[in-house]
Parts: sequence; structure tokens; C-alpha cells
Amino acid sequence: MQGMLIEVIVGDILDREAVSRAMKGIKAVFHLAGVIAIRPGMEDMMQRVNVEGASIVAEIALENKVERLVHVSSVHAFRREPHGVVINENTPLALDSPGGSYDRTKAEGTKAVLDLINKGLNAVTVCPSGIIGSHDYLDSEIGKTLSSFSRNKMSILIDGAFDFVDVRDVARGLILARDRGICGEIYILSGSQITIQKLHSLVSEASGKKTRTLKVPIKLAFFVVSFIQRFFAWLKIKSSYTVYSLQTLIDNSLFSSQKAWRDLGYRPRPLAKTVADFLAWRQLQQKKLQPVLKQKNVMAHKAKPAKTSGGC
Repeated sequence: MQGMLIEVIVGDILDREAVSRAMKGIKAVFHLAGVIAIRPGMEDMMQRVNVEGASIVAEIALENKVERLVHVSSVHAFRREPHGVVINENTPLALDSPGGSYDRTKAEGTKAVLDLINKGLNAVTVCPSGIIGSHDYLDSEIGKTLSSFSRNKMSILIDGAFDFVDVRDVARGLILARDRGICGEIYILSGSQITIQKLHSLVSEASGKKTRTLKVPIKLAFFVVSFIQRFFAWLKIKSSYTVYSLQTLIDNSLFSSQKAWRDLGYRPRPLAKTVADFLAWRQLQQKKLQPVLKQKNVMAHKAKPAKTSGGC
């Protein structure tokens, strides 16, 4: 961010007046606000942010005559197709998806933006697949998974797969969509489809650490996770796997980004490069934190009261 002039405006995506003030005099808007939840209990929040928030942003962009709105949706906005069927921009939106509230709300938010294009809104929609990469300061689910693969002596793997894309390629794709995207069009920004077993192998190769794996049969995984999910929810503990995440791993994830390649010039990098760069970044962050943690330990030690012997 060095050399960039940035003005930070804090506001609520559901506050129309705040959104309107933030868009005054703006030529292009990138709408990335969204709630991703793979666990039960966030349905209302996803509905408000992913659907109502998207509608508000699109409506205000139209009112303020914004020259280009880039709405960031997700590949989960598309209907889940059977294995072997390529999912592309012609695949119907998951408006009645049994997959979960996240799929449905991303689909409804996308439709809300598309509906306003008929009223004069200049907007394009991009749908990234599973985003991974450096600068994951808030510890995304996939970021924590990659870190655990490089750290744990034993990794529990599920027999499934998904498509992952580098965050830098998605950022580049957003700019390309702003500059080259055709109004009203949707562009899938996918990367590489990979099994969880192969993803673990990429981490091992990049980190130089050979760790053991235990592959759990998918039926057993569903049985165990469905029980653990309810138990953890009662204890208010986050579990690494959920029924939604398991279903996503075994469902069809054959996404096509050919349209983005053709219209935008979008080119995702190899996933092995992404994984290696992420682990290098994570290692660098840990080195930066070591002096801070050491200082905290010293301060905590000094704060402890000295032990005294009893007596009268």
C-alpha cells in the first residue's frame, strides 16, 4: 500500500445514508462485503448482508450514477450440478438451493444486482472459487487448514476436492472486470480443482515436512461431523469440519473460467506457487510475532507476585 493515497471511511453496509455518502463522486465501486458461514446460526446475518446489503449497494450506485460497479459474488451462487457437468456462467443461480443459506443468499444478492442493470446500472459480477493466499491476517478456514497441514504430525483428510484460486489473481480479476467486463455479464474466477490429499501433498512439498495422513471415509465423516457439529454448537466451539463443508468437498466443483480468460485476459497462476507463497508469508509473520510474544511473556512473568514463606 506504500505510495497509495487511501481514505478510510467506516460505515455499515446496511446503512443507506452511510453507503450513499461513501459513494459520492466515486467512478467505480468494488462491492466485496459479505458474510461467509459454513456453520448453522448465521442465516439471518447472511440474508441481511449478502442480499439486502448487495441491493443497497447496487441501488445507491445507480442513484449516484457510478460508472462501474463490480459485484463480488461466489461460485456457490450457482446451482450445484452433478459430477461431470461443467459449471459456467450459464448455470442457473442457486435461488432455491438445498446446499445451504450461503449458496442461496449469494445467488439472491447476485440476482438483485442483475435486476437493476435493466434500470440502467452499469455492473459486472465476478464469482471467485475458494480464495487462498498471503495476507490472510484474519485466519480464513482454508488458511488455518494449510497451516495445520504444515504443522501437525498427523492430518485427518477427507476424500473430496474443490477449486482454489490465488487471492492475487482474484484481485487482478476484479480490476480486469472493471476495465474490460461487459455490463450485465458474470465472470467465474476459478483456479485449480484439487483433491484434499493433493493439497496436503503441495503443502508438504513446499514446507519440506513429510507428515502422516489419515483418510476418513466420507460416510463415516458425515456421521461423526453431524454429531460433533451439534455438540460443539451447544458448547459454542467452532469445529474445523461441518456438514456444509463436507458436502461442498464431495459435490461437483468443476468450474470453468474460460469466459474470463476470453473477455478479461484473466490468467490464474499454478496452485503450487500459491501454496508455497502462502507458507513463506505465514512463516515471515510468525518471525515478526516472536519478539512481541517474548516481550509479553517477560511482562507476564514480572507481573507475577513473588512467593513468600509463611511465618508469624
